[in-house]
Amino acid sequence: MSEPLPLDHGHLQQLVTADLVRPDHLLGAHPTTENGVEGVRFGVWAPNAHHVSVVGDFNGFNGFDHPMQRLDFGFWGAFVPAARHGQRYKYRITAQDGRTEDKMDPYGTFFEVRPATASIIWNQPFTWTDDRWMGAREPGLERPVSIYEVHLPSWARRDDGWFMNYRDLAHRLGDYVQYMGYTHVELLGVMEHPFDGSWGYQVTGYYAPTSRMGSPEDFKYFVNHLHGLGIGVLLDWVPGHFPTDNAGLAHFDGGPLYEYADPRKGFHQDWNTYIFDYGRNEVVMFLIGSALKWLQDFHLDGLRVDAVASMLYLDFSRTEWVPNIHGGRENLEAIAFLKRLNEVAHHMAPGCMIIAEESTSFPGVTTPAPFGLGFDYKWAMGWMNDSLRYFEQDPLWRKHHHHALTFFNVYRTSEHFVLAISHDEVVHLKKSMVAKMPGDWYAQRAGYRAFLALMWTTPGKKLLFMGQEFAQPTEWNHDAPLPWHLADVPDHRGVMNLVRRLNGLYRTRPDWHVGDTKEEGMLWLSADDTESSVYAFVRRDPQGGGWSVVVANLTPVYREAYPVGVPQGGTYRLLLSTDDGDYGGFGTQQPDLLAKEEGWHGQTHHLRLNLPPNSVLVLSPAHGLADGEDAEAEAAEVASDLQ
Repeated sequence: MSEPLPLDHGHLQQLVTADLVRPDHLLGAHPTTENGVEGVRFGVWAPNAHHVSVVGDFNGFNGFDHPMQRLDFGFWGAFVPAARHGQRYKYRITAQDGRTEDKMDPYGTFFEVRPATASIIWNQPFTWTDDRWMGAREPGLERPVSIYEVHLPSWARRDDGWFMNYRDLAHRLGDYVQYMGYTHVELLGVMEHPFDGSWGYQVTGYYAPTSRMGSPEDFKYFVNHLHGLGIGVLLDWVPGHFPTDNAGLAHFDGGPLYEYADPRKGFHQDWNTYIFDYGRNEVVMFLIGSALKWLQDFHLDGLRVDAVASMLYLDFSRTEWVPNIHGGRENLEAIAFLKRLNEVAHHMAPGCMIIAEESTSFPGVTTPAPFGLGFDYKWAMGWMNDSLRYFEQDPLWRKHHHHALTFFNVYRTSEHFVLAISHDEVVHLKKSMVAKMPGDWYAQRAGYRAFLALMWTTPGKKLLFMGQEFAQPTEWNHDAPLPWHLADVPDHRGVMNLVRRLNGLYRTRPDWHVGDTKEEGMLWLSADDTESSVYAFVRRDPQGGGWSVVVANLTPVYREAYPVGVPQGGTYRLLLSTDDGDYGGFGTQQPDLLAKEEGWHGQTHHLRLNLPPNSVLVLSPAHGLADGEDAEAEAAEVASDLQ
């Protein structure tokens, strides 16, 4: 392990002036040797404190044994010869008013399992074997990106009900994700947090994986193993707010420090959390250092930045707020922080992917800084809201909401989008995805299969929350493992087979992913058949020229010999039908897939298709398949490789 940076004037000044992007190399607990004596060097930022001491197993948590020395710029430091790896510790901070409180180390890398809150001195080596992966990774604008969003504590549990270890999860989850054909997993609930019910979004340990599932080395094993399987690992990262727990960052040195002092700017009423003070360099560096810790030390492939909209706007979910210096509602300090974050992350962790959960029309989210915020991707919250609102409608009324499914095409190239169906959509009485669909159980599954096929064939990267790939009928419960027994029930297995097939086609067909951010990547054939609730469009590879036709019939009405215009003649092959028996459908047949010379939908030829109820068909010209092979065989081969 490398030696910590010295707690001298020069390095402290670098942190204060926002020139030290890895402040965790300076502050926190660092096993080291001073004057030939082994021990631990502690450093903490507490400019308003009257007195600080470090307490722990090495001194019986006695606050008189190891007082810390006040250094320049409000920092404190101490070397403790008796301290060693694996011991617990806290900072005992006395405020100016005389109140004393024990605090977790903001830069702690390991913590006790909740409800205990002590930091743990940790200094263990780990041997990485993913050099090839790290050297080849990239954000993948023209690559397939299919993300499986996972809450590890509830994806699976041990038989005794306790959390599985990261190492066990690495194999079990890794094998499953590889089988299903996803390219990435995205983890929520990994940064240390005190309350299970926050799902990991109220963080106390910004530099530590939660100890619920093992040590930092166990988590590194998890990442390393998934990289070996060709799976990227993303992390939900929360720089927008932090909890009010006394042991954490809240009023760290007796008053506002990491948070804005004015509650109109520094407190979230909705979430009962504090908002980081992005105007303080020490806070900005604390957050950027956290991002780099995960990207560099833990080899994560990217971060999904939570609740970006709450950071961008001073009036976010509040009636009383403080305007910026220009009288506007934008938080200029937070905007500057996000630009700096993305510039530093992309420079210091080449190939990483930074994604914004941003729900407004703020311009330039995925435009490179300094002109934009500099994210690689933005969640398509508008697409999600419009699509779910449409599919939740009784099919009888869908004709009145027809253009909810076409509106995304108006602005889909304005940003780089991820089509996300996340955990937020299957909790708090919102129902599971399949339960959102109207009708009886068969109709619900048919509607959900159609939704999934449209999601995978619509331009944009993909994200689906765990359990939805096998049509979990109930909402997500963070306190219980997924109902995996359902995956063996044919009705649920059919949906799982479909998601696996969609991933296989998505990864191997360039026309499904290369043109995501380009206008020519998608062309509407029929966007106005409101009476029939039928949609038809072409997905195209602007570079290679490959293309496929997508036809959706979103009512429970069978439509025989429905005409669909196609760009050229010849024989077409069926790449996918969500009505296939393998997916739980009836298996409607297509007797004639030879394009007729009569034009339709502005195209030179047309097909006459049998459209099953609540279904999506995907077709491709036979000669456009790889090496002239049948797409069914091609997809089966891909699925076999993924096993």
